[in-house]
Amino acid sequence: MSRGQHQSKKLKSLGAALESGALAQVRRILNSDLQAADVAHLLESSPPKERNLLWNLIEDENEGEVLHNLSDELQSWVLNRMSVQEVANAMTDLDTDDVADLLQNLPNTVTQEVLTTMDSQDRARIEAVLSYPEDSAGGLMNTDTVTVRPDITLEVVLRYLRRHRSLPEMTDNLLVVNRHDEFIGILPINKILVSDADTTVREIMSTDIITIRATMEDTGVAQIFERHDLISAPVVDEKSGKLLGRITIDDVVDVIREDADHSLMSMAGLDEDEDTFAPALKTSRRRAIWLGINLMTAFLASAVISIFQGTIDQVVALAVLMPIVASMGGVAGSQTLTLIIRGQAIGHIDSSNVRWLLSREFLVGISNGLLWAIVVACATYFWFSDIKISLIIGAAIIINLIVAVMAGAFLPLWLKRIKVDPALAGSVLLTTITDVVGFFAFLGLAAGFYF
Repeated sequence: MSRGQHQSKKLKSLGAALESGALAQVRRILNSDLQAADVAHLLESSPPKERNLLWNLIEDENEGEVLHNLSDELQSWVLNRMSVQEVANAMTDLDTDDVADLLQNLPNTVTQEVLTTMDSQDRARIEAVLSYPEDSAGGLMNTDTVTVRPDITLEVVLRYLRRHRSLPEMTDNLLVVNRHDEFIGILPINKILVSDADTTVREIMSTDIITIRATMEDTGVAQIFERHDLISAPVVDEKSGKLLGRITIDDVVDVIREDADHSLMSMAGLDEDEDTFAPALKTSRRRAIWLGINLMTAFLASAVISIFQGTIDQVVALAVLMPIVASMGGVAGSQTLTLIIRGQAIGHIDSSNVRWLLSREFLVGISNGLLWAIVVACATYFWFSDIKISLIIGAAIIINLIVAVMAGAFLPLWLKRIKVDPALAGSVLLTTITDVVGFFAFLGLAAGFYF
């Protein structure tokens, strides 16, 4: 049986125990049989009543790891139920970056109270991480590193390592620094194992290493890790060159997942940390905001239609065909919008290639506009036997598709320049543009042809 099947079986056993009310069995499964990540997944998959019950059955020494694996919204929900001392105890065995992530979900006053319960060394490390924005390399890094000097031998390095009870997780290399703690290079673990013990660190260390600036955005960090297949990377102060910490692939995977969630949820105007089982009132309040925004854009489109009410009254077929024009523009614009937002997210788009992209999208708009204008015009003629309406809808589709793809290309670039999230605002603005332009072009041309 694979590990995944084994875990699935345990989760089914837990579900059966919950239904039967066997709380002692549930407690044992939660604290002994399941890993922290699986317990966190179970909490996120449970309605509020069961969630409360499950959390109360988790033993104190396991709370920290479970907390670390929860989404931000659920972390806040749990942390707000705990006392300062309980929070401090839960964070005892967590890495520095994980502790910082949890503290960022607490009010500043509570964060300061938790920090005062820690010893001076741990507090200094966590404050160093908290001094950087959460979405930066400094906010991602772990200050728990193993460093060595370049002038010592591998024998000394091995003796030094054996003094540690354990090494930080995902330690694929040791970080080499000088006496001023300035980063010099890395010493891969595999080289230590296969090299002569009398060899010095300087002789076998690697100096052509990618370093991460502490102020770099987390999305930039993720792109570097993906491009170079890194497991870990040193974080340095860009001015002094001093080593501050390191980032590991597990943190980068979290960034990639969060960015993907953000892009998906933002398209619907939702938060990436939206709780699947949040109470109805809380959920409806969040969704109401974007429904209201959409209502305003719908009124704008309706206002355009009302301008040509007389035309529609005279030619009823226009009312039947209007949705086709708007829908074609909406789909074409969404295709371009999604492509550009993705290109921005993975770092493919910059000032050197924007003009080429815009030119390409313009040509795509013309070619698709002509193709589908012919198709729709022919279908309209067979439907209504009116050559005027056929020509009108064909021309309107060409206009709307060109405008749609250009809007889909321009909007993310413009929104990013004014520091607005393109994934959040782009789709709403695009829908407004394609509806308004589509209706205006179609009905405006009809008014010109018939009156």
